[in-house]
Amino acid sequence: MPLFDQLHQQWQRELAAHKELIDRIDLFVHDREIAPAYDLVFRALDKPIDATRVVIFGQDPYPTKGHAHGLAFSVDSSVTPLPASLRNIYKELASDCGVTRSDGDLSSWSDQGVMLINRILTTDIGYSLTHENLGWQEVTNTVAQILGRREYFVQDNVITSAHPSPLSAYRGFFGSRPFTQVNEKLVAKGFPVIAW
Repeated sequence: MPLFDQLHQQWQRELAAHKELIDRIDLFVHDREIAPAYDLVFRALDKPIDATRVVIFGQDPYPTKGHAHGLAFSVDSSVTPLPASLRNIYKELASDCGVTRSDGDLSSWSDQGVMLINRILTTDIGYSLTHENLGWQEVTNTVAQILGRREYFVQDNVITSAHPSPLSAYRGFFGSRPFTQVNEKLVAKGFPVIAW
């Protein structure tokens, strides 16, 4: 199925102005060995817009074959050891909420309305950021703008920290308590908490 058709119908309508760009990217990636697999590229955008309660942005997919599966920071449950960024996310989760996880599949977060989306949605197997000049940021910036119009990015709702990679986790990710902060904001607005 072409990439554009993999989007939820609501996202197809909202991203219609980018269809030509997405089709160009589709031509480029279609016969390449990419991460995530072709049919998972738009997994973060396969649910209705209104189902989104929280948005977590990553950079680009894990380049290791079989790791990326269309949700930022998430890996297939069979992947061991976990990627370093995800291990750091789990360290902070344990410190923040007392929750211990060993399975790297974050689908349960996605199912609760946590959009896990990378700024760049594909990369070549084995190499980070090889698709940073394809135009993905135009698409994901528009996703952020659309969600921003729905008040997701009003300053009071934004939680920022350093990236959880080993290079930056100690510069502000560890100790940032993002999971507790998110749930506090959800409760204050009358929404159910996320079961992290």
